[in-house]
Amino acid sequence: MTQPLLRIGTRRSRLALAQSGMMQCAIGRALGVPAAEVETLVPLVEIVTTGDRIQDRRLLEVGGKALFTKEIEEALLDGRVDVAVHSMKDVPAEQPPGLTIAAVPEREDPRDAFISDHYATFADLPQGARFGTASLRRQAQALALRPDLNIEMLRGNVDTRLKRLRDGDFDAILLACSGLNRLGLGEVIRQRLPLDAFLPAPGQGALALQTREGDVNAAWTRALNHAPTALAVAAERGAMAALEGSCRTAIGAYAHITDSRLHLSTEMLSPDGSGRWTRSGDIAANVDHAAARAFGLDLGGQVQAVAGDQKIAL
Repeated sequence: MTQPLLRIGTRRSRLALAQSGMMQCAIGRALGVPAAEVETLVPLVEIVTTGDRIQDRRLLEVGGKALFTKEIEEALLDGRVDVAVHSMKDVPAEQPPGLTIAAVPEREDPRDAFISDHYATFADLPQGARFGTASLRRQAQALALRPDLNIEMLRGNVDTRLKRLRDGDFDAILLACSGLNRLGLGEVIRQRLPLDAFLPAPGQGALALQTREGDVNAAWTRALNHAPTALAVAAERGAMAALEGSCRTAIGAYAHITDSRLHLSTEMLSPDGSGRWTRSGDIAANVDHAAARAFGLDLGGQVQAVAGDQKIAL
């Protein structure tokens, strides 16, 4: 029986499988595997995470975003899989000993998507509208603009969230444009929210290919890494680390390269949206990842210094 060349660990949700399937094809091409043999030689290994099992509470109540990565990381360390495909925004600021982010493919649309059956834009929502989200960041940003909104908890995969909207549980919900695009559901987006008002989660729209440290310089990882995206994400994750980014803090960060400059904006909000602290800056884009991360740490530290502790109480 033919042995796999590389096994891909992935969550079982439709979005996770779509993203991992994209990477499966890309990795297969990088390894020179014929398309007909990709599923055999570069198989997907589905892993149910704690975050997938718990759907009735916010992540901040049960351990944070690491609940989407923990079991897959254990499979990597145990040698049951060789690479994990994560949504970058789900990856905690620090890597477990022995693991690393080996490649960051080119980013999808980083913006949040406004979705509603009755209203064309966020500004069109009526007084007291029911707004569905489990994201503390999205909650705080929405309330900063519209303190009249009624925020209601919405967990589950993309299909579950869209069904609850169709069933009339909410007047509007927010999802990531990137996930909807990857699922071929871009038509449900009513408005792509502006980055200045809805600064995305650090790493939103990007994927992380996580491996054991010994595999970091493999030829296939170099082939899949998109240097501009990786540099921008390094800056965003630096800001996240400085802001103690977790599901208990409402933070955003977005970096991009324009005219040979790496531009970064980052912010922290109070959970109720009554306070918002934002900083922006730029550096030369010909820096390495360590310098980009240091830039993010510095800018995030500036925000932290004025915002103080904005963690939500449990």
